[in-house]
Amino acid sequence: MQGSAVRRAAAISLAAVVALVGLVIWRASRVLHSAADEVQAEHQVHFVVRPLPQVLDSDFELISSPATYVQAARFEEHLYLAGPAGLAEYDPSGTLLRFYAVGRELPASPVLGLVTTTLTGSSQPELVIAMSRDGLIAFNGHSFRQILPADPDVRAITSILPVASGHLLIGTQKRGILVFDGRTISPLHTTLTNVYVTALAGTESDLWVGTLNRGILHFHAGATDGFSESEGLPDPQVHSLAVAGNSTFVGTSVGVAQFTGGQFSRVIAPGVFATSLLVAQNKLFVGTEDQGVITVALSERHSKPYTAPASQLSEVRQLFSSGDIVFALARGGVFQLDPHAFGWKQALQPGAGVLSDRNVSALAIDANNRVWVGYFDHGLDILQVGSAPVRHVEDEHVFCVNRIFADTKSGVIDVATANGLVRFDGSGSQQQILTRADGLIADHVTDIAAYRDGLALATPAGLTFLDANGASSLYAFNGVVNNHVYALGVSGNQLLAGTLGGISVLDRGSVTSNYTTATSNLKHNWITAIVPVGDEWMVGTYGAGVLGLDHTGHFHSYDTGSAAFEVNPNAMLVTANFVLAGTLGKGVYLYDRASARWSVIEEGLPSANVTALAVGNGYIYIGTDNGLVRIPEQKLHS
Repeated sequence: MQGSAVRRAAAISLAAVVALVGLVIWRASRVLHSAADEVQAEHQVHFVVRPLPQVLDSDFELISSPATYVQAARFEEHLYLAGPAGLAEYDPSGTLLRFYAVGRELPASPVLGLVTTTLTGSSQPELVIAMSRDGLIAFNGHSFRQILPADPDVRAITSILPVASGHLLIGTQKRGILVFDGRTISPLHTTLTNVYVTALAGTESDLWVGTLNRGILHFHAGATDGFSESEGLPDPQVHSLAVAGNSTFVGTSVGVAQFTGGQFSRVIAPGVFATSLLVAQNKLFVGTEDQGVITVALSERHSKPYTAPASQLSEVRQLFSSGDIVFALARGGVFQLDPHAFGWKQALQPGAGVLSDRNVSALAIDANNRVWVGYFDHGLDILQVGSAPVRHVEDEHVFCVNRIFADTKSGVIDVATANGLVRFDGSGSQQQILTRADGLIADHVTDIAAYRDGLALATPAGLTFLDANGASSLYAFNGVVNNHVYALGVSGNQLLAGTLGGISVLDRGSVTSNYTTATSNLKHNWITAIVPVGDEWMVGTYGAGVLGLDHTGHFHSYDTGSAAFEVNPNAMLVTANFVLAGTLGKGVYLYDRASARWSVIEEGLPSANVTALAVGNGYIYIGTDNGLVRIPEQKLHS
């Protein structure tokens, strides 16, 4: 009897111990699972999926640039071409059916990627569009939905690759490779983070990654191998990739490398700037920047590359095939190569534009109501109101345009460039070119202002004044707060020079005071734009938005207008009713002078990077890095 009681007590104790151990294990498991969930959540990217709003009639009118495309994809028997301006849809006969413009149907950033795939969680194939600053857009043929990450670094997409699992691999500028599985966006692997991705090819488990300056990365078996110049790659900057069987072809700025079985094998077409690659018909087709399409027979180890004659095949951005026909997407349109034909023929030609380029850097309206459009690296256009053709000016001096100043009194148009000051007469003919040899303190001129009886020029080396007596200059030795001057503002005899290190105030050509973050309540030393507004000044900064400066030298902030954003160099404009500030990636900040309130405009712009502003002919002209629009001034508030 006593032994039975002991056994029962022992059994109860054992059961209690087992229960306690089970409880400890359960709690430990919960803790481990919770920790794993926290780690996973920490690496996941927050995003929203939302339908794009319906298109409303916009008061913005696009002044067209030449249509250029960077990628093509077939979807529901139609051909779609993606480019900086938007998405073009063509039927099988080559007829343009619809154009979905950025800033209108699509977000205000260039389109740079295009694939057709069925994403995990979707019941049908979709056209997936990669935007340069606005994440992903999925199009089902009728409506758009946006997959928008919260992190701007994740929105800066460079390439996309659908894989068999239904996942989408996403290459970015700063976050490396991410994977979208329909529910989450997360890093693909720790060895593929913090990489500037330029191209993707392969599968989710056997992936080739082209980079901006680290050569080629090969992710396989859970590890990553790197190959650069020391391993045989012609150049560390990769532009294009193609995988065919056991071979991978890597296009660089100075040739194509072939990898076989994951190891470097040889260099093909040395010296060629390989922008796109395609393996078809046992040949390697190499699209180039300026040599058309080069063909290499892969069956012959030492095959000599062959270039077919095609004068319009420049800046080839994509090669793809349909059946036995090879297509090339180039600056001049879509070209095709039939298997039994000699040479390429044009299949689709993009529409012509009014302007010569789309990367606008300066704007002005002259006394004859002509619109002068300066480009970042393509000279300038002169647009005559009416049906007259656009006149393009481009040479060794008129190339990189920083500022255009139209003197309505004299009719002279002064153009500040990276290679001097170029002066045009009222007819638009070049009249004079001024450089350091003519007395300027530097060749690179960043801003121009009418000052007293002449001109004031801003340069990275100080200030130069031009008048009837010739040229004279001021710089840090003479009291200017910083030699690198970006912007000028004039009111009477007072000149404000905005520099990299603050503001210098000049009266009749002499420095009277300087404002910096150390000596005043200025919030940021890098000054990019200055305009007089009434009896005060508005100052654009690179990082603190727009600040007000009163006549006592006190800076003050604005609701909305003073925030952590960058005002682009000299992208400020004052009209009777408004002050406009063009920003880096945040559209136009608009100040209503009557209500003293700010608003932000992005919808209707071809890009949120607003680089130049001008007023004339009843319109406000807004230049961006992706095109030019105008809007009637009386409709600007809406």
